[in-house]
Amino acid sequence: MTPELATVKSHVSAERSGDGAEGTARDSIGPAEALRLQFADAWGEMSAAWGVAPAIGRVHAYLMVRNVPLTEREIREALGLSHRAASLALTDAEAWGIVERVSEPRRVGRRGPAGTAYVAVGDHWQWFTRVIAERKVREGDPIVEVIADTAAQAGGLAAEHPGDAELARLRDWLVAFNGFVKLFDRSVGLIPKLAPRELERGMRLLGEVSDETVLRLVHLLGSLPDDDVLELIEALSRLSPTAARRATKLMSGVVRTVAR
Repeated sequence: MTPELATVKSHVSAERSGDGAEGTARDSIGPAEALRLQFADAWGEMSAAWGVAPAIGRVHAYLMVRNVPLTEREIREALGLSHRAASLALTDAEAWGIVERVSEPRRVGRRGPAGTAYVAVGDHWQWFTRVIAERKVREGDPIVEVIADTAAQAGGLAAEHPGDAELARLRDWLVAFNGFVKLFDRSVGLIPKLAPRELERGMRLLGEVSDETVLRLVHLLGSLPDDDVLELIEALSRLSPTAARRATKLMSGVVRTVAR
């Protein structure tokens, strides 16, 4: 845990000791704001389960459901945070790419340049991919490197001690585990490379396909030779949009005919 996150958590813990006063204040707000705060608290608890300071999750959630630019003061007063805890949470939320800094909306009767306000990134698919990318850099890449180095060390030691059966078993396990981690890491790494609209459409189309259909397709692909599947994927990826539409219609007709 970084010192900044630890500081945020310590501020939040101190503020929680005054929950009775906060509860009294919440009793006086409207139902919409009460629901916003309830959602922010739940999001903060979920964030803590992911290793992110609850204050960061609460700030992000509150900005999402308010959906308007808010100053640091407005945010901390709504959530009952100290100035330091709110500032640290906003700074880290910016680093994660889920909150953006904007000019404060003009207030009636105020002069001078506009101050700073904050908004949540409105495109959910955009901030989701940013979080995936940031978590990969912060958490995924370091452990992938550690596992790869450990597997390489095991391979070298096994070569130096060919008669050590225990070392050979450890080498084999680490090599297999390293392969699994690399595949998973590559899959996660592809998500931020997709444009938000591409990812949204892909997930939406997947949501319209029944689980049974998806499982049948997976089982079907599993029955085909790897080379055939890879050749088909490579060929499809090189088609132009127009050619892909023609090929899709042609393939649909062929499949319906074969399935009769």
